[in-house]
Amino acid sequence: MAGKNMKAEQKVILEDITKIRVKFSEIDSMRRAWHGSYIKYMEDGRESFGLHYPGIGYADITASGIYAPIVDVHVKYYGPLSLNDVVVIRTRYVYHPGARLDYNYEMRRESDGALCCRATTTQLFIDETEHLMTDKPQYYLDWQRKYGIIEEEEF
Repeated sequence: MAGKNMKAEQKVILEDITKIRVKFSEIDSMRRAWHGSYIKYMEDGRESFGLHYPGIGYADITASGIYAPIVDVHVKYYGPLSLNDVVVIRTRYVYHPGARLDYNYEMRRESDGALCCRATTTQLFIDETEHLMTDKPQYYLDWQRKYGIIEEEEF
């Protein structure tokens, strides 16, 4: 079947939406959310995503004895966030066939829907001895099957 890896074409879309209020500690001298705060908002998005789709959250990852550090981040800023703005963070899982976690993010100001940021992150898996894993961890395969990302015979 030509569509064996049809899920790679994003036919299954897993996304989560969460909201965060911009705090005083996150703003810069221009009274805007500091550009580095958006990295934290991505973390908030991934944490919410993991709660929404059990089996891939941080508690699940650490319980397995496997770690998934961020190895790549791309951020494009479009508009500012200010103190007490509510940012709506859309986090979307992106399938890749390898042993990695990829997410896309879109952040909008809740008050007017203005696009503030688009970003991507990539995480790789390392074992307890901090060696890079080239095969997907079992919990990740189980999670991908549970949500229809891969077929039973794929791995």
